[in-house]
Amino acid sequence: MASNQPAPEVPSPLRTDSLGTEDRTWEEWNPTEESIRPVRGRHRVAKQRGLARSSTVLGVGVIAAVGAGGMATAQSKPPVSISLPDSIADNLPDAKSLPGVSAFMSTDSDADHATVASSPLTTAGITAAEAEQGATDAGEALRARILQQAEQQQAGAEAEAKAAQEKAAAEAAAAQAAKQQTEAEAEAAAKKKAAEEAAEKKAEAERLAKLAASYAVPTSSYYISSSFGQAGSMWSSGYHTGLDFAAPTGTPVKAVHSGTVKSAGYSGSYGYRTVLELEDGTEVWYCHQSSMDVTAGQKVTTGQTIGRVGATGNVTGAHLHLEVHTPDGTGIDPMAWLRGKGLTI
Repeated sequence: MASNQPAPEVPSPLRTDSLGTEDRTWEEWNPTEESIRPVRGRHRVAKQRGLARSSTVLGVGVIAAVGAGGMATAQSKPPVSISLPDSIADNLPDAKSLPGVSAFMSTDSDADHATVASSPLTTAGITAAEAEQGATDAGEALRARILQQAEQQQAGAEAEAKAAQEKAAAEAAAAQAAKQQTEAEAEAAAKKKAAEEAAEKKAEAERLAKLAASYAVPTSSYYISSSFGQAGSMWSSGYHTGLDFAAPTGTPVKAVHSGTVKSAGYSGSYGYRTVLELEDGTEVWYCHQSSMDVTAGQKVTTGQTIGRVGATGNVTGAHLHLEVHTPDGTGIDPMAWLRGKGLTI
């Protein structure tokens, strides 16, 4: 309930300057509940009008600076009037001189101020683009911004996921292509190797066939009775030094290759022996013959008959004892040598 007692007066000592103008010197004033009670009177309200309008404009500036968050409810709030004693209200600084406030002040008429004061506070913080889109509420505009940011983030996440999937698919395709290429190369290499091996076998067969055409088996109607290197007491060296072709007496003995007869005659335990020297210096010995058809120094050709199978010398039966010696005189396996020339023994 308002009191009927008048508000206490604040001392206001006056000072007169050199021109005779009164100058007021203000002392510290501590307002109390009694001192700031509303004072009735028409002239009091008129004094307070400018300050109330200034406070409203200042409030609008603060709201606009802070933004729309949480301030939308200020639209329905009425302006607040502040009553001050005349002695204070008359000496308050101009609102336009306050830092950051002059930008919100206008020199237009009271109607313009009323228009600013009556502008809806809910539009604070709304951009021109949002206003064109029909946004009239700051809270709704903020919500729209948040939703837009969320949509942008979701779109960015989906784009990243899609890019990752495409990258993974590309890597898988590249790995599959590399695997297929490797398999194709391996298959091609295997085919090439098989072809090369087949070509080598064919060439070797052709070589042996050509050699076989120029070499001949030393006799016919035979079987192998003793092989090279076979051990036994019947041989003076302790092992067999040649290859025995057991065949009936009188079976023709043939030159295995063209060459020159180096010697032909009886040679102890070898019986009748013919030594044929080939062009490369290899010597072929035909031993235990029953007869000889060539003489030393005679040239013979492949397959030419040079003697007959017999049982002369140190033997147990009719057969052809064949030895092969390299140019340095080393005895080698006749079976391997003949097969190396393409012959089948």
